[in-house]
Amino acid sequence: MKIIKKVSLKNFRSHKGFVLDCNQPMSLIIGENGSGKTSVLEAIYLALRGKSFKGVDTEMVRRGEDYYRVEVVKKDDSRVVVRWNGVREFEVDGKKTRRLPKKNRYPMVLFEPDDLYLVGASPSRRRDYFDKTWAQLCEEYGVALGKYNKALKQRNGLLKRDMVSRDDVFAWDVVLAKYGTALSGWRREFVGEINERLTETYRSIARNKDEVEMKFAGKDGDDSKYLAELAQAFERDRCVGHSTFGAHLDDYIFWFNGKKADGSASRGEIRSMILALKFIEARVIKEATGKSPLVLLDDIFSELDEGRQKHVIHNFKDYQVIISGTNVPEEMSVGVRL
Repeated sequence: MKIIKKVSLKNFRSHKGFVLDCNQPMSLIIGENGSGKTSVLEAIYLALRGKSFKGVDTEMVRRGEDYYRVEVVKKDDSRVVVRWNGVREFEVDGKKTRRLPKKNRYPMVLFEPDDLYLVGASPSRRRDYFDKTWAQLCEEYGVALGKYNKALKQRNGLLKRDMVSRDDVFAWDVVLAKYGTALSGWRREFVGEINERLTETYRSIARNKDEVEMKFAGKDGDDSKYLAELAQAFERDRCVGHSTFGAHLDDYIFWFNGKKADGSASRGEIRSMILALKFIEARVIKEATGKSPLVLLDDIFSELDEGRQKHVIHNFKDYQVIISGTNVPEEMSVGVRL
């Protein structure tokens, strides 16, 4: 499955000029730390998803230059991202926009080294991680998340005032109840889909009989119950100056053999859990969207032993994969060296 054919960068982060020809299903970018490997993946992600996974737009312009240009040639379109005079612009097949249209956003699976710490990360880190995944599965999820976050910001702003009443925040409570209930419902449903495959996929990597599970930690109920909870929390919220109840506090807990994985699973076991999660993400995204996601793996081989490296290659064999790293398994060709 070939999704992109060529990537060209100019003045993007440390790259004055760079070209990657994606002639094989699995492309490798090899180089020392600091050589700009991750920047290539970031540029691809920006062109296909409309935003970076790493930093703000102003940081992407090469030092000493006043613009950057990213071009990605896909199998069915060509797209360019340019930042010039402080303005970023996307161009897909000759049509220019300030934001990448939703119809032009292509699904992706991204591995970053920090993902290996997801099990023990903060709840906000886990929410951010899964929000990106769920938004690729369901367009309505991303819309609801945006509206929820906007309402939450407005409500929190009001709560910081010296004199604020329940009536002042009620309109925002209604919005939070509507979209918060929907978000938590989707999250619970998506976690259920992952759990149907998680243990089986984990065992295919770890080669044992361990049981792994994700549990969703969020509130059940309809809009009216949600609204009642917000009303009950109002005095506490007013005192602390922010909202202490809602979908923005949902969490995902990993369990290993009936215990919380954070504290009971070894580093190697957690690595296998995260790899299993990535493989499932790719399959679920393909089933939900009808598109085979592009897989970006940043410095994955330095984080995995030889056995897990082979599982990565095998489980992603039906996808186009672009890998960055400082080294490469012996059975793989070197690819581009920076």
